[in-house]
Amino acid sequence: MPELPEVETVRRTLLPVIGARIASVWDSGKGLHMARRPPRKKLQQLIGAQITAVRRHGKYLLLDTDGTKSLLVHLGMTGRLRIQPARAPQASHTHLVLGLGKRVLAFSDARRFGQIDVFERADERLHPALAPLGPDGLEPGVDADLLYASSRKRRSTLKAFVLDQSVIAGVGNIYASEALWRARLRPSKRAHRLTAASARELAAAIREVFEHALERGGTTLSDFVDADGTAGENADYLWVYDRAGQACPRCQTVIKRTVHQGRATYYCPTCQTA
Repeated sequence: MPELPEVETVRRTLLPVIGARIASVWDSGKGLHMARRPPRKKLQQLIGAQITAVRRHGKYLLLDTDGTKSLLVHLGMTGRLRIQPARAPQASHTHLVLGLGKRVLAFSDARRFGQIDVFERADERLHPALAPLGPDGLEPGVDADLLYASSRKRRSTLKAFVLDQSVIAGVGNIYASEALWRARLRPSKRAHRLTAASARELAAAIREVFEHALERGGTTLSDFVDADGTAGENADYLWVYDRAGQACPRCQTVIKRTVHQGRATYYCPTCQTA
């Protein structure tokens, strides 16, 4: 599933649509996340509006208009949001097309775990998808104090803690493993045992792995591409994720794979002992 660096990469490559006016809206009518169909009536209300900003919070993309409404998109596992020529053939599994004159903005999603909605911008923090989210993983407020305070009463593992979107929005399975390795922390350590010093290391590591991935256009393992159709190159630069059986880049110990709460976790049994 695309995580913060991938969604941020899409956001940056969507910037050319700012200023474009939505001339038409088409949707497939097929169910997406939780079998919910695209909200056709609300989508039609976007016709005539001009796109004024492309934002992101965690893994959610937010396209603002010069009206009162914004479009929310979550890529799910296989979602793609592409800028294409208006005459380009429609890709398979397309579920939303915004006509922008000579271009279109098209959302496709083969596995249909993505999400589309339109909301009143004044009520953004009340939206059921956005309300539970903690601060975005690239915000300055995501620091050691926040992590340390949030961990005090948590009995979950550090891996589950880092994946909790109410703590930090945007961290997924890939970057949780990467950040815990950078911070030299055991994924199975209980969150309430995190020290203030380790919280500082973890906060720095999360930001580092995000910026490391952003420099390379995100991580493409199978489906992810940006709005121009370009795959990310960061898969070749991951330190531990999907590297079971290979040597740890730091100490040469063999990287191990385990499963936490149904999610694959990669770690170094020598480096990650804190």
